This record gives sequence, structure tokens and C-alpha cells, in this order.
Amino acid sequence: MKQKYKLFLKFLFILLVAGFSFLIALPGNPKIEVGGKVLWDKDYDVRQGLDLQGGARLVYVAKTEGVDPGDINDAMKSLAANIESRVNSFGVSEPIVQTAMSGEEHRLIVEMPGVTDIDEAIDLIGKTAKLEFKTIDQEAGYVATDLTGEDLKKADVTFDELGNPQVSIEFQGEGIDEFAKITEENVGQPLATFLDDEPLQIATVNEKIVGGKGVISGEFDLAEAQNIAIQLNAGALPLSIELIEQREVGATLGQESVEKSLYAGAVGIIFVALFMIAFYRFQGVLSTIGLGLYLILMLAIVKLLGITMTMGGIAGLILSVGMTMETDVLVFERIREELRNGKSFESAIRLGFRNAWPSIRDSNAVSAIIAALLYTAGGTIRGFAVVLILGIIVGLATTFIGTKTLMAVAIRFKKVQNRWLFRVEESV
Repeated sequence: MKQKYKLFLKFLFILLVAGFSFLIALPGNPKIEVGGKVLWDKDYDVRQGLDLQGGARLVYVAKTEGVDPGDINDAMKSLAANIESRVNSFGVSEPIVQTAMSGEEHRLIVEMPGVTDIDEAIDLIGKTAKLEFKTIDQEAGYVATDLTGEDLKKADVTFDELGNPQVSIEFQGEGIDEFAKITEENVGQPLATFLDDEPLQIATVNEKIVGGKGVISGEFDLAEAQNIAIQLNAGALPLSIELIEQREVGATLGQESVEKSLYAGAVGIIFVALFMIAFYRFQGVLSTIGLGLYLILMLAIVKLLGITMTMGGIAGLILSVGMTMETDVLVFERIREELRNGKSFESAIRLGFRNAWPSIRDSNAVSAIIAALLYTAGGTIRGFAVVLILGIIVGLATTFIGTKTLMAVAIRFKKVQNRWLFRVEESV
């Protein structure tokens, strides 16, 4: 009775997850209303990469004058990493940031999918984020202190008591003591905050500030505060850069090509499902149901996590479908083997899943490691790697939770306990 209760709870859990995932995966983000009250009205869309939806392409030339030739390559790598961090913080997923040579020029190429405000992106990328604190002398004007952005630990967007956005900053190391010293020596005096030689804030120091924490406030909105925090956290660029090319990029594949690719994938999935049903009969039917659950879960997770889908991602999804079917095949063959050895249907299913697990675990672990290595390569291959890793995890869960539970429920009916349905009738 206890086992039956657990099985019922698992089946109910699968139904709930499937229903919720189906709701997310439905196109058009439907609204659910009951008695005039809106119960569901969420906006989830699949984010598309540069090759599917277009975006912005920026080309910069790096100023390497005065830099030791042996240090240029490392400086360019640091520059690319810095810019990629800023682009990611800007809210762009799957950016492509790469370096290149054109004659004697060192160039940086930045591609950003879905970016509509190119000017804003240019402004964010090009900032050097030079943070300075200056005191004010009546005769000398602004006087720089020893406290700079190099002493900064982190910057975050917060809000004051009136709800106005501000940037909270925290110093580290010697910067903590330096900040305390400056505020102590300038109680009652103005202290100016400069970003890229432009004054952000001039505030009066009321008391000595210990702990290395302060606030930059001013007449800026939330977006400006976020950009300031992004620039400060990213730090100054290791090399100065000059924009030499900017243009909007159209989808390289086009809507028709995408539709054809999805159509080919759908046809392939249908043929796989038909083969599974023809060869494994009842188990094939359950596998097809599990495949449907897998696709719904994957689409829902992609939408919920905001994963950017590229053609590489679509390829990863299709490949993961094949791997999920391979997992089912290994399990089903084990079950058939146990049935031929005279085991009951319940025992055969339990042993089939258990005995197939070691080989399934090892093969999927190898695939996940390879996908992880591909992810570190960067560029468009990351989309393939992310979707493949996610597909491996979801595929294993679908088989060892979804399909296993459905099979355990089904064999409780006597009509299902038929050797022909499991394609082992020849051993009778």
C-alpha cells in the first residue's frame, strides 16, 4: 500500500510538472482567467541569437602605442574579457567578442544579438570607468586624492529613502583606510566623485566614514545608475579603443531557413518515434510520451532561464533528442532481457532501469564533459554546449523519473502484462 501511494505521488508530480511546462511552452503566452480574475498572464519568449534575429556589430581598433610588443596579446585578451563582461551586464546573451588583426592594427569585434539601441551599447562599451575622489580647494580647485577605482571592491545599484536610484560602493584593502582618512580630514567640506573626469556628485562630508562603504548619488535615472555600476565593476579598459565601424546585422539564416531547419528536426523526431513504437511496441509508446514530455520541459526551461537560442542551440537540442532515445533503448533492452530470464514484469522493469544506469551514466558524463569543454571555447559554439548539457540532464530525468513512473503505473493493469507488447513473445 505504501509503495502504491509513492507511485501515485510520483505520477501526480509528473502531471503537475508537465502541465506547468506545457503552459510555459505554449506559443503566444496565453492568459488564464477564472471568474474575471487573471490567474496567469506571464510573458515568456524564446530569445534568439544574432544568427536568428540580427543585432549590432561593432568594430574597434586598439591603441597600442607605448605598450611593450610582448604584452600586446595579453592586453588584447584582457580587453576582450573586459568588454564581454560589460556586454553581458548590459543584458545581451550570447555575445561574440573576438580579437583580430588587420594589417598592423589590433582590432576588437563585438556582435550583440537583439540590440536595438546601438548608441547606448557604444557608450557603455567605450567607457573607461576611471573613478576618482577629489577635494575642493578655493584656490587650486579640485585636488585629487589617493583614492581611485583601483581600490574599489564592488558597486551595486541601491535606492535612497525616497526611492531614487544611487550607486553603493565598497572599497577593499588600503582603500578602506584611505576612505576613512579622507572623510575624517574633510568633515564639513565638499568631496567630489568623478567618473571619467566628469563630476558625478559633490557631497558634504558630515562625519568620518569607516568600513569602506559609501554612496554615489546624483540626478540620474535607474538605467544610468546601472550603467555606472557596470562600468565600475568592469574596471578600466587595459587599452584605449576607437570605434571604426558600426552596423546593424540582419539574421544570417533568415526566417525561411529557420523554419526549414525546425521542420527537418520535427520530421526526424517523428520518424524516431515511429521506429520506437514499431520496434519496442508498448515501450515505444511510453518512450514517445516521454519524448513529448522532454521537448515540453526543454522549451519551458529555455524560456524560463532566458537561454539564447542559436542554430547551434537548435542542433544541440536535436542531438539531445537522439541521446534521450538512446537511453530508452538501453533500458528497454535490459527489460526485455530480464523478461526472457523469467522475471516478473515488475521485477524486470525495476532491474532493467537499475542495470542500465551505469553505462548510461558513463556515456552521458563523457558527453557532458565534452560539451563543457566546448563551452569554454566561447563564441557561437557556446549555444550548442549549453543546450546539450541541459538536454542531457532533462533527458535523464525524463527517462528515469517520467518514463519509469509511467511504465510502473501501466503494468499494474493485467492487459499490459503481455509479452507480445514488450516484444519478447519469441522466447515463450
